Amino acid sequence: MASKAHPVKLPIIGWREWVQLPQLGIAKIKAKIDTGARSSSLHAYDLKYEQRDGQDWVRFKVHPRQRSSSGPIVAEAPVLEFRKVRSSNGQVTKRPVILTNVDILGGIWQIEITLANRDAMGFRMLLGREAIRGRLLVDSGASFLSGVPKRLKIARKPKVLPGKTTSAQPQQDAT
Repeated sequence: MASKAHPVKLPIIGWREWVQLPQLGIAKIKAKIDTGARSSSLHAYDLKYEQRDGQDWVRFKVHPRQRSSSGPIVAEAPVLEFRKVRSSNGQVTKRPVILTNVDILGGIWQIEITLANRDAMGFRMLLGREAIRGRLLVDSGASFLSGVPKRLKIARKPKVLPGKTTSAQPQQDAT
């Protein structure tokens, strides 16, 4: 039954789900849905920055499968900005933010993702509350309600997406 706060019935996902990041060439990655986290984060390493037509771009590698280092995916995207993020252990770092599409439950929309090394974390991706706000509800007792994606739906080649740019480089241990 729809409430006054939610007149439209929203799809329900569990606290962990398989998602696709088609513009980055990631056919499936297990994401923790974290409504306590404002932003989303993706495990990325070997970040390399370059300028293209006056805009910062980042090229990075991703191991979408937890506890696996085989077959890394190389992805690239324009940098939206660099943002200070406080991790779960309280450390503040400056991370690159990119825009990319997320595909979950057959719906595709654009989200902001910070890039960080999440090797020590339980999930290679964290889907924060801004990515699901107004689109999905979370059942904290359920998992994988979206099922496992069968194939990548959109071409891997990244598109230039609109957004503001910055030329600042990331710095660790920002205050």
